[in-house]
Amino acid sequence: MGNTLTCCVSPGASPKLGRARGAAARGGGVGMGAGGVQHISDREFPDDLALESNPSDHPRASTIFLSKSQTDVREKRKSNHINHVSPGQLTKKYSSCSTIFIDDSTVSQPNLRSTIKCVTLAIYYHIKNRDSDRSLDIFDEKSHPLTREEVPDDYFKHDPDHKHIYRFVRTLFSAAQLTAECAIVTLVYLERLLTYAEIDICPSNWKRIVLGAILLASKVWDDQAVWNVDYCQILKDITVEDMNEMERHFLELLQFNINVPASVYAKYYFDLRSLADDNHLSFLLEPLSKERAQKLEAISRLCEDKYKDLSKAAMRRSFSADNLVGIRRSNAILS
Repeated sequence: MGNTLTCCVSPGASPKLGRARGAAARGGGVGMGAGGVQHISDREFPDDLALESNPSDHPRASTIFLSKSQTDVREKRKSNHINHVSPGQLTKKYSSCSTIFIDDSTVSQPNLRSTIKCVTLAIYYHIKNRDSDRSLDIFDEKSHPLTREEVPDDYFKHDPDHKHIYRFVRTLFSAAQLTAECAIVTLVYLERLLTYAEIDICPSNWKRIVLGAILLASKVWDDQAVWNVDYCQILKDITVEDMNEMERHFLELLQFNINVPASVYAKYYFDLRSLADDNHLSFLLEPLSKERAQKLEAISRLCEDKYKDLSKAAMRRSFSADNLVGIRRSNAILS
């Protein structure tokens, strides 16, 4: 799996609906590979369109989940202001001259529990503030149920709450022993799917879309990926054939673009932290202890030494004006 799957399936096998087929047909005249799939470098959009509609590809584009959450955040603040609702006792801790509070989550090593809470909250806002109910049959839970329990006839009418989404994702991450970084990549793939396939995540398809994004993210990100059959052990009633089919369709809808640049990953991480602050999901803060301060100092020294070595290597190739002192100058010859 991974990068070896570039251009191995023809567009005719794609599960896209007519709209998606039309989009593929419009872009099929340039740079077609041997398998009939356009090369990823030829599928790039113009900068203005890409920045507007593809936040999962470009670091300057705003994430979809953060913009969808702002409507609720503004309404909540407006309601509290009109009704003179007191914010209550402040629970957030602030650093002082004598005590420094820090959390254990960084962009390179996010806190697992907090990250899953933020990612599932982002999914919740995607469902709650969706534009429509566009979907594909491969993700429909009525057509492809995850359990043997009968799916209610009105299953598409009731939006799941945040706790329900969190329990579903948390169960998968705990059983498969996935990392917090994998959760962030899952959200990137989810928004990329919604953008590329022009569909919405809604009550009828959210579980299978999230499962497909987790499945793909775990294989791309983790060195020891969880196999499809392992997910069948977690979700007892799903078959390997169904997992394989969903993974194949997910990849086709992503146009096999599974690359996540570091700048995009960092943007999603910090936007998730902003989402947490807006919804009072503060990361666990603890006073900076002497042991942890020493550990941070050791890490800083290690990074400092690394940058010094890099700067020395650069100095061997060229000199700046600041380093010209002490260089022997030759006498000018006038003729």
